[in-house]
Amino acid sequence: MTGISTAWSAVGGDAALLPRVTTVVREGALHARLPVRELARACVGACALAAAELGARRAGLAEVPEVRLDDGAIATAFVSERHLLVEGRAPVNFAPLSRFWRTADGWVRTHANYPHHRARLLAALGVTQEDPAAVAAALADRSAHEIEESVYAAGGLAVALRTAEEWAAHAQAAAVARRPLVERERLDTARARVLPPLDGAPLLPAAGVRVLDLTRVIAGPVATRTLALLGADVLRLDPPRLPELADQHADTGFGKRSATLDLAADRRVFEELLATADVVVTGYRPGALDRLGLSARELAERRPGLVVAQLSAWGAYGPWRERRGFDSLVQVATGIAAIEGATTDGASERPGALPAQAVDHGTGYLLAAAVLRALTERQEQGYGRCVRLSLARTAQWLTSGIRPGPEGEMTYDAPDAWLGEQDSALGRLRYALPPVSFAGGPVDWARPPGVWGAEPARWV
Repeated sequence: MTGISTAWSAVGGDAALLPRVTTVVREGALHARLPVRELARACVGACALAAAELGARRAGLAEVPEVRLDDGAIATAFVSERHLLVEGRAPVNFAPLSRFWRTADGWVRTHANYPHHRARLLAALGVTQEDPAAVAAALADRSAHEIEESVYAAGGLAVALRTAEEWAAHAQAAAVARRPLVERERLDTARARVLPPLDGAPLLPAAGVRVLDLTRVIAGPVATRTLALLGADVLRLDPPRLPELADQHADTGFGKRSATLDLAADRRVFEELLATADVVVTGYRPGALDRLGLSARELAERRPGLVVAQLSAWGAYGPWRERRGFDSLVQVATGIAAIEGATTDGASERPGALPAQAVDHGTGYLLAAAVLRALTERQEQGYGRCVRLSLARTAQWLTSGIRPGPEGEMTYDAPDAWLGEQDSALGRLRYALPPVSFAGGPVDWARPPGVWGAEPARWV
């Protein structure tokens, strides 16, 4: 199957709608050894088609609007964090200790963008200060797998480089491979609220949909940023004592409002928000929110008809289910970094990386597609629903399941055509425009990102 047909099938879409999608193919977009362009196109395409379908249902249109995918817009959006400028200043996307390191028997990659992860990494290595030379020395004489285990045991993040074959033999890979790309299940038997009809322009399929955004970093926020583009009222809630990286929040904060809330101490506020929510999107480790009574089924019991979307790094199953993870680490574990670092003769001096954090971005758009399709199904059949995705499962699809598409006559030379500018509370912003496009749909977000945690935790 082609990429978009697989993605569309994974979210429960009707294959009869696939002819509504056309693609502008551009050579050079997201160039890599693996079919990254096809992954990106498929995930964005499934999202755009799901949006067009829901919009048609709510607006009473005779047919689903045509979807247009442009590799240039998609490639630009998949590196949106690199294109962001705040008052002309480019963000720093990786901290000095977030990188590859040589070990006694190979390579390991660490992630230390957040202060608490950085402190735990240094503590696990017995290094007292943030000194790359000292970290390199501490890693050089130890095996990659021993480093992985000891750093994770200390609450930090480090992953040993594996080939695709080594990952396939791992118990977590086996657990991931047994699951579908998108897990979908019905949560209850209650008749859910039917969304009112739409009129006017642009066509906003998610207008009137209230989304509680309990996600961080890239994949989850990309999904909710996309739902905001499509008209949803998205309220992002973060723990007050766990600040987000400012530039990362700005890049994925378009269209949303941001508030802080202690889910344990301020439960009354959360329950008031949940009482009128349509969607809850979570991006914390499996089980982390369950301890607070926020599992998918518990949420649906208190809010029948709710759509719950759950995202994790490694999946909600297998020996790594409770491990933290990020796109860069998933690339290292699953063989992607080894594939991208290989030379033409198959050898590799050092690991490589995809041209974008494509596992994050791709999973984000696929998550948004799954939510939109769940809303369409709820509109037609009622009932609450749960969808689950993981970065590791998307990575497995990339390495083994996507058929490369045809080459095009046009090229991707520069991103300028797909960049926008506007003023915000953060200053003048340059940013990547949304790649989700269908006839009559929105072309930009209705509001720029605001200051992290600056708004009240309530619906407007």
